[in-house]
Amino acid sequence: MEFFLFQIFPYIAGATLILGSILRFDRDPYTWRSKSSQLLRKKQLVVGSVLFHLGILVILGGHAVGLLTPIWIFDAMGVPHGAKQILAMAAGGIAGVFCLIGLLILLHRRLFDERIRINSSFTDIMVLVLLLVQLCLGLFTITVSMDHLDGHEMMKFMNWAQHIVTFRGGAHEYIADVALVFKMHISLGLLIVFIWPFTRLVHVFSAPLGFVVRPYQVVRKRAK
Repeated sequence: MEFFLFQIFPYIAGATLILGSILRFDRDPYTWRSKSSQLLRKKQLVVGSVLFHLGILVILGGHAVGLLTPIWIFDAMGVPHGAKQILAMAAGGIAGVFCLIGLLILLHRRLFDERIRINSSFTDIMVLVLLLVQLCLGLFTITVSMDHLDGHEMMKFMNWAQHIVTFRGGAHEYIADVALVFKMHISLGLLIVFIWPFTRLVHVFSAPLGFVVRPYQVVRKRAK
């Protein structure tokens, strides 16, 4: 089971993400949206959305840099493995709290506002619940990591992730003896990747990043 979850399933999830997203965009482009409920309740959405997206971007960026950066680069920079783990715990913990508050706000408005609940599909609520469970598992891993401040445990996850992305075998062996909460966190994360093309999460690929660098739009009043 662990061989399947941590050696085979990452490729199944990744292939489903890529192919499923392409097919959905090609066959059902009008479903490719975030299905925003801003018109029904704006103020709570803005607060929750900002906190959630700020936290999740830091978390995802930290995971990408922390797991996929070759170990020799940290060694060449003189960054001790223990210091790297402590930084990851601190930054991840702070971002996780922001993300958790925002996610709870978003889930509360979707469940307890009658108009929003009626206009929500099963997958809309399911995604928020899965993200909430995944976030709680991630925060709980911090308490477990406090018993391994030498960075040795983090090295296992780095080796696992880098073996996966470089298509090397034996990746699952690196995390065979880690705590159960880590395995649950990884498994649920892969499951979220697997179902990604079938949910509203696809809107992430259409994030309007161009607005950050586009010129200011000049708006003038109509002359009388």
